[in-house]
Amino acid sequence: MKLENLKIGLGITGSFCTFEKTIKLAKDLKNEGADILPILSNNAYNVDTRFGKAEDFNKELEEITGHKIINTIVAAEPIGPKNLIDIMIITPCTGNTMAKLANAITDNAVLMTTKSHLRNGKPVVLGVSTNDALSMNAKNLGLLLNTKNIYFVPFRQDDYKNKPNSLVYDTNMVIDTIVSAMDKKQIQPLFL
Repeated sequence: MKLENLKIGLGITGSFCTFEKTIKLAKDLKNEGADILPILSNNAYNVDTRFGKAEDFNKELEEITGHKIINTIVAAEPIGPKNLIDIMIITPCTGNTMAKLANAITDNAVLMTTKSHLRNGKPVVLGVSTNDALSMNAKNLGLLLNTKNIYFVPFRQDDYKNKPNSLVYDTNMVIDTIVSAMDKKQIQPLFL
């Protein structure tokens, strides 16, 4: 198992169309031996969408991980100081989350965990899923690509004809990206 005994903070933000993939990812991480601590942004935790009800998603995620979801800044604050996780992954990482992280804004549980985790010098993996990565968020993407201890799951344009500024991470490369990030290396190629 590639992730045996690895404590992973799984940060989930509001790219609701990828939540089905996120559930599959949580199962894959668990099957590889990881201990997963689910951490959700306010929107990810509370908002019902055409992709499903928040309550159903939360329940399934807690069943898979065996942990109660952390969804407040107060609950997330001790994660860093107590060194409760080895690596933090944010998947999906929306443009909103990417912009806030690049500009040191901490207004939800995912960002609080990430900030305190980075303070400990530990790796953070981002699985980008946003329609504006190559436009309004391009500068934030650039900042984060050059930030120590931040690593990206390889990504691609998901629909270059209809959404030319959109990027989405490759769900099949998350586990290998985590392994590489634990060795302080960015998996390559980054842009697929």
